Amino acid sequence: MLADNIDDVIDGLAEIVRDATRAGDRIGYFAALYRQVTVEVRAAIHAGRFDDGPRMDRFDTHFGNRYFAAREAWRTARNGPRCWREAFASLEDPNTIIVQHLVQGVNAHINLDLAVAAAQTAPGPAIHALRNDFLLINDILADVVTAVQDSLNEISPYLWLLDRFGGRTDEQVLDFSIRRSRQEAWNNAVVLADHPAPEDVIDLLDVRTAVLARLIARPGGLVRPAIELIRSAEETDVPTVIAHLDNAMP
Repeated sequence: MLADNIDDVIDGLAEIVRDATRAGDRIGYFAALYRQVTVEVRAAIHAGRFDDGPRMDRFDTHFGNRYFAAREAWRTARNGPRCWREAFASLEDPNTIIVQHLVQGVNAHINLDLAVAAAQTAPGPAIHALRNDFLLINDILADVVTAVQDSLNEISPYLWLLDRFGGRTDEQVLDFSIRRSRQEAWNNAVVLADHPAPEDVIDLLDVRTAVLARLIARPGGLVRPAIELIRSAEETDVPTVIAHLDNAMP
């Protein structure tokens, strides 16, 4: 599955959500979140919010194709970037709670794919003209995260325990410091855009992001028992969870 434009990305994500709903596959959790973000980005393009709408369409297409390629590599050969392998493997672990699945996807897609897609969209010195549009997506992500948080509270009523035992709010767990991660992704994009050996940099980013993925999947301290309590009360019917997440935005 390769997209030619942002409409194709949205259609591809919608197809994954539909298939996951029918199959009861938790891959639909992140796909539902990602679909809504992409819909909001497309709306912002059509509304003229970006400095260069066509460029953002290309950017989002490169970004989406990174996810599609990672999913296909895992599906066909249990292969692909290390961080995505960690995320997809966690889908098979019944002890993983909903928010962990979401943050696994956000981690891989922002901390690895975003910088790569940005550098691919605007290589060399052109990367600097992308900065304002790149950062504008923070506002779009914040709106979607707020809506998804409300939806999560309905299907995972003990999620607030991450506030008490994790030392941060449940929204911050879902948000996974998106603004900070996106700022770091921007710095990495600038490096990648003009690096003589970008694949070496991408490999280092993948290793680092995979380490974060393992920490998300297997947290220590008081977070572990908190996750067990959260899991005991949250919705376990996969199609129901996907429907909640996929309809979080009004």
